[in-house]
Parts: sequence; structure tokens; C-alpha cells
Amino acid sequence: MNAGRGSRPAPLPPLRLVALDAAGPEDVVFDAAGRVLTGLGDGRLVRIALPERPGDRADIREVGRTGGRPLGLDVLPDGRLLVCDAERGLLRLDPEDASRVEVLADSVEGRPLRFCSNVVAASDGTLYFTVSSLRYGLGDWPSDIVEHRGTGLLVRLAAGEPEVLLEGLQFANGVALAPDESFVVVAETGARRLTRWWLTGAEAGRRDTFADDLPGHPDNMSRSAGGGFWVALAAPRTPPLDWLHRTAPSVRRTAAAATRRLPIPPPRAARAMEVDVQGRILRHLKDTGRRFRMATGVAERDGRLVLGSLAQDAVAWCELR
Repeated sequence: MNAGRGSRPAPLPPLRLVALDAAGPEDVVFDAAGRVLTGLGDGRLVRIALPERPGDRADIREVGRTGGRPLGLDVLPDGRLLVCDAERGLLRLDPEDASRVEVLADSVEGRPLRFCSNVVAASDGTLYFTVSSLRYGLGDWPSDIVEHRGTGLLVRLAAGEPEVLLEGLQFANGVALAPDESFVVVAETGARRLTRWWLTGAEAGRRDTFADDLPGHPDNMSRSAGGGFWVALAAPRTPPLDWLHRTAPSVRRTAAAATRRLPIPPPRAARAMEVDVQGRILRHLKDTGRRFRMATGVAERDGRLVLGSLAQDAVAWCELR
């Protein structure tokens, strides 16, 4: 399936910001009560009750600390929280009693999890999670995008040890299950692509391209109310990066080293995209007010869309029209 680079963005509805006292709410998820959960750069996990009426304030409460850097999240049916921690691996904790943080996986096939990124739980308890890079950590993520070597993983954790399903992914990031759990989709940020791994049916155990040539670089994913998927677009498509990815490995290595000396500023707009279960773009939304930058997480519930950002000290939300 080729999504195409078209899909002109429509304006996002006006965004409302919930200020936080630390930066980097990279992913956002809703719990069963409709509250937003996110992880911050200082290792804290917070729960946000969004305002019910104009003029009301959001209620923000700490619900745990990972001791590392939390990124992607998923809420289990019993209310416990799965956390991909960039420093500690795949974790689980109870937001109602966060005194104990369980480490579910801190290595895969003998390799330490230095950049665990996002996770989703199937109805049978199987966990699917991504490792963005085996070469770089979170602090050097632009270098992985620029170098374009493809060391990301999609991993399954059921009983026993984690099992690698896909390797060689271009900065594996968001992950989501089909509504019928017949496949899992992983966002390859560095390739502007969504890749599918079939779990059931005649194609079980095979991969294919779910959506390609996207109008931006996909980040975290979640299911949409319409039965498809929301995809945060962390950055728009940039022709110079496309060109760089076609150059020799030595050129890309030199450019990657340069990004560590001259950090790339975050994009000055927030974007999100909704795709259906065939990978076709339904909506491509862009914030025109430039109040919120670099959307890296997205979640929908009860007509509200919430955005997270690796670069901001706030989450944003809007009423979908």
C-alpha cells in the first residue's frame, strides 16, 4: 500500500495547552476513566484530567517514577501501565501503587535495550514493543535518522524471553494492533513508512508495507475511534534528508556526526494523520498557530485529540470536528 506524499494538511482545530513542570511528554495514552497519562524527561509519570468546561484547569498528578526516561506507554485492562523506558527497558507499574516498578525486559537476544520506544498489549497478554536503535540512545536520536543504517527492532514478549520479529527497521517507533489483532503495525520514522507484520491468516509471519511515502516522519501511534490508526508526524518530509538517505554510508556517517555537534531544532508545527485499516490516509492535520511543536504522541477519546511532544513542556488537546 502506498499512501503517497500528497494529502494536503487541513488545519487542526484550535489547540489548548496543559502546561507541565518538566519537558518531554513524548507519548500520550488514555486510561479507562478518560484521563491522560504521559512520561516526562525527569523520569516521572503523570496523569492529567483534562478540563470539562472552558476556563477550568487541568488536574495533574504524579503516579510514578521509572528511574530512567519514559517514552511509549500502554494501559493494561487491569489498569497497570506498560512503560518503554529509553534507559531501563520495558517496565510495568500500577499507577495506584507505584512503589514497585517491574522490569519485564532489559535485553533482547543478549543485547541491552538502550532505546526501548513504544509498546502495545494484545488481548491474550502478548506484548509487542519497538527498539528504535541498537546503535544510538535517546540523546542522539537525530544521528540514527541521518545515518540511516536501520538497526531498529520489533519485538514480541509472551512467555519466556523476548523474540525479535523484525530487524533492520529505520528507527522503529510507534506500534499498534489491528482492531481484530490480525496484524501489528510499526512506524519507521527514518523511512517515512508504516510496516505491517501479520499475526494471523494465510500471511501470518510475513511482513509487508502498510503505508509508504508518508508526508512526514511517523512517530507514536494509537487506534482511532473510526477503527483505524492515529499517527503523530514528528516532522514534515524534507527533500534534503531524502537526498542524504540516497548517498554513500560514509557521507551519512559524517552528517550524523555533525548533528551531534549542531543539534537540529524541532519543527515549528504539530501534525497528526489518521489512516484506515488498509493504510489509506483519511486525515492529515496540521497546527497553524505554531503554539505546539513536534508532535510525537497522539491519542483520541470522546471526540478529543491529545498530542504529546518530545520538545515541549506541555501536552496539547483539541475538540475534533
